[in-house]
Amino acid sequence: MKRLLLMGIMLTLPIASLLGQVSSKPANQKSPDMNRVERTEKKYQELFNQQIMASKTDPELLTILQRFIFGEVFYIGNLTDKTRELITLTALATNQTIPQLTPHTNAALNVGVTPIEIREVIYQLAPFIGYPKVLNAMEAINKVFESRGIKLPLANQGTVREGERFDKGKEKQAPLYGDGMKQNMKTLPGEFADAVPRILTESCFGDFYTRAGLDLKTRELMILCALATLGGTERQMVSHASGNLKVGNDKETMLSAMVQLYPLHWLPTYF
Repeated sequence: MKRLLLMGIMLTLPIASLLGQVSSKPANQKSPDMNRVERTEKKYQELFNQQIMASKTDPELLTILQRFIFGEVFYIGNLTDKTRELITLTALATNQTIPQLTPHTNAALNVGVTPIEIREVIYQLAPFIGYPKVLNAMEAINKVFESRGIKLPLANQGTVREGERFDKGKEKQAPLYGDGMKQNMKTLPGEFADAVPRILTESCFGDFYTRAGLDLKTRELMILCALATLGGTERQMVSHASGNLKVGNDKETMLSAMVQLYPLHWLPTYF
């Protein structure tokens, strides 16, 4: 039986919080004066700087999609539109639905996400989805940057010298995850017991968590979203749900992110 997608979130929360109700006000609270169609048109205009155009080939499907995503999902939970678009870019890159990266990179820029933030979110995915997928995503994203007159390459955000990767990576890793990764791998044969956790500390944390241009709360939330999109990552999600709590992403934020993923990935089978 497939585990719940949100198991990682729930296992890391105290019983009292599970029994409590989410009380913070949603960032995109629905206006009682607007129906779903009106909300869709308003949000679409905000994201894409244009009115909705009827599809010439699949008008019914596009209408269902648009009203569900932009008239409902974008109004559920406590996320800003900037965070919602970064989640969308994360899922699109993870799924390698590359054509959709073009409109949503434009949308992210339109709602105030910086080019550096977009790039850093995609870079951070490399240890989780692999470098080839990140390169594919960045090729599409860079074309959008160029079309909007954004000069490439973007400013360097690396903060770590070659010989510091392990120590600086450990500084980022230890407060969130301790030495659990090394303990889990201590039974690996021979040199692998030391080599594998060292590589993960140096590459995931030393190469990426140490970079400037993106705050730690956003990094952790996007990693959780990437793991949810990949599927079959319940063990990792438990760990990163705990990491999200430690950096200040509460239960409502994580649940809001999972709902935002729904149109991009089939989630109900995990709930």
